[in-house]
Amino acid sequence: MVTIKDISKACGVSPATVSKALNGYDEISAETVELVKRKARELNYLPNAAARLLKTNISHNIGVLFVDDTMSGLTHEYFSRILNSVKEEAEAQGYDITFISNNIGKQKMSFLQHCRYRNCDGVVIASVDFQNPEVLELVRSEVPVVTIDYSFDNSSSVLSDNEEGAYQLASYLADQGHRKIAFIHGERTLVTQRRLLGFHRAMRDHGIQVPPEYLAEARYHNAEAVRTATAGLLDLPEPPTAIMYPDDFAFVGGQTEILERGLRIPDDISVCGYDGINLSEILNPRLTTWRQDAVRIGKESVRKLVETIEGEGTGAAEQIMVSGKFLIGNSVRRQTAE
Repeated sequence: MVTIKDISKACGVSPATVSKALNGYDEISAETVELVKRKARELNYLPNAAARLLKTNISHNIGVLFVDDTMSGLTHEYFSRILNSVKEEAEAQGYDITFISNNIGKQKMSFLQHCRYRNCDGVVIASVDFQNPEVLELVRSEVPVVTIDYSFDNSSSVLSDNEEGAYQLASYLADQGHRKIAFIHGERTLVTQRRLLGFHRAMRDHGIQVPPEYLAEARYHNAEAVRTATAGLLDLPEPPTAIMYPDDFAFVGGQTEILERGLRIPDDISVCGYDGINLSEILNPRLTTWRQDAVRIGKESVRKLVETIEGEGTGAAEQIMVSGKFLIGNSVRRQTAE
C-alpha cells in the first residue's frame, strides 16, 4: 500500500508537506500542491480510512436500510434501480455504502447499533416499516438520515410524486371515455394514501362517482393477491371497464386472471400499471403505466444526506419531490358511450 512517505520520496519533500498538501493547508504553494497530488494519482494513493476518520470525524461510509417484505430482495426492479443509483452517487461523492441489518454474525443488534458499529456517517432508509420501533429509534438518533417515500418532521426525505402519477393515470382513463374505473391499490402506506388522493381527485375532476366495491387492496409486488382482487372486480354485477393496478409486476397476476376468463386486453377491458419497469415494455400489449424516476430518487437521497453530513446547506429538514413520466402503451382502449 502506498503511503505518504512514498509520495514524499517521489516528490523530494517532507511527509508533513505531503500531508498538508493533500489536506488543503494554505501554507503550501500551489506548485507543491499540484506536484503532490499528481504523484499521489500516479502512485494510486488512497488515504487511510481510519486516519481520515480521526482527522475529519467523517468515515465516508453511508448506511442503507432496506427491508423488503416481498422477499424479492435486489431483484425488485424499482428498488434495485434506486439502490444502484444510491451506490453510484455515493461513490461519486467519495463514500462507501453498508447495508444495515439486525445481525452481525450471530449477534443481534438494533439498526442504530449496527450504524454505530460500522461508523456510518448517515443512512438512506427505503422500503421499511417506518413505524417499527427500531426504525424510529434510528430516525430520532444523532445519525443523519434521509428517508425515501416517507416523511418525518426532523429529517429530510425524497418522495416520488405518487399523487400526480395516480392522477395522470386515472385522468387518462377518464379521457378515454371510461366511467367504470376500478383501482387495485397496495397496502395502506403513505405511498398508497398519496395515490388514492390522486385517484379520487381525478374522479372528482371528471365528475365520476366511484362505488366502494371498485376499490380493492392487494400487497404491492404480489401477483397472486392482485389476481384475487382482479377476480373479485370481474365478478361484480357491473364490472369495471378499466382497472388501475398497484405496480407493473403485480399486474401480471391480474393479466393472468383476465386472459383465463377469455377476455382480451384492451378490447374487453383496459388496464394500466405503475412504476414503468422494463417488464411493462415487453408485455403484450405494452402496458400503459407511470414511470417513477428511480435514478433521480437515489441520487437526490445521497446528495441530501452528504450535504447534511458535511454541514452544508441550512441544515433544515427538506422534502424533495421527484416527478415521473407518463408512458402510453396499448393496454387502454377508448370506451364508447353505452
